[in-house]
Amino acid sequence: MSAYLATIPSPDRGVWHLGPIPLRAYALCIIAGIIVAIWWGERRWAARGGTKGTVIDVAVFAVPFGLVGGRLYHVITDPELYFTEGRNPWNAFAIWDGGLGIWGAIALGAVGALIACRRKGVPLPAMADAVAPGIVVAQAIGRIGNYFNQELYGAHTDLPWGLEVYQRFNPEDPDNLLNGVATGHIPLPESPVHPTFLYELLWNLLVALLVVWADRRFKLGHGRAFALYVAGYTVGRGWIEMMRTDTANHILGLRVNVWTSILLFLGAVAYFVVAGRRGPREAPELLVGKNAPGPDETPVPQDSDVTPDTVAPASGEEAGEPEHAKVAAAEAPAPEKPASEDAPAQEPKKAGDS
Repeated sequence: MSAYLATIPSPDRGVWHLGPIPLRAYALCIIAGIIVAIWWGERRWAARGGTKGTVIDVAVFAVPFGLVGGRLYHVITDPELYFTEGRNPWNAFAIWDGGLGIWGAIALGAVGALIACRRKGVPLPAMADAVAPGIVVAQAIGRIGNYFNQELYGAHTDLPWGLEVYQRFNPEDPDNLLNGVATGHIPLPESPVHPTFLYELLWNLLVALLVVWADRRFKLGHGRAFALYVAGYTVGRGWIEMMRTDTANHILGLRVNVWTSILLFLGAVAYFVVAGRRGPREAPELLVGKNAPGPDETPVPQDSDVTPDTVAPASGEEAGEPEHAKVAAAEAPAPEKPASEDAPAQEPKKAGDS
């Protein structure tokens, strides 16, 4: 009895309906993570001297590319879920039902970011450093969506933080239990299980703290903060992946994502070392971009009391003189100063006199 009360219960469902509109927890978590990543990336970019709004402009390209890449990676590595007998191939496009591979999202998202960075005239490695901790926090938020979908968990456990998983029912589509509802809280045979999605969520938050600390301590640049994020994330993803019991393809006895984690870890460490030879962090002026305001186009701060209507007029304008008076004053000869009879004549100045 006490062991059951100590476990973590699962949500009854992962989707609610607002009339005909489905509200899916997984999709909402993905959106929330993207918002956090952009918001934090903007703050870090501006703190480095970059122009405000640049991260948002880059995200317009990177986010759609990343979503497509994440889905492609998932479908390519698990094709049997969509293209085998009895499966519906059109479900490969049902991104709202879950199934995004972070590796594909990062890879294709980087392509979109590269396009945007070239259009803005800013270096991609510096942009990657700015958004690195926000991306891994976005991944942590996305794992909450896996909790609502009741997926990506491990084997049976008697630990006090074991996760209770329940049978879900969907009378309208018995094969689509992901959109079903748990009625009666009937536990699955393997319940309680390791909440591997929770393990990864906590690991991701630790990686974000590591990246922020190392970036402040060592002034990382040239993509090294991003490389540290990749290396740190893959270390955790590797061992957590091996705890999961969901269906996955294997190569030489290891899940595909474990091999991907190993290769990306080695690549990230190598890049971190090589990029360190490029010298100090990028200069702030390199982050300004092409469309930033010039020195004579500095906008007036929004919270300032100074507006175009309150700027002091130039000399001669404050009295409201008419134009003909200004012209007459300009054309009038300067009054001659009467010479003093007792004043001696001045000698011409010599060179060097001040």
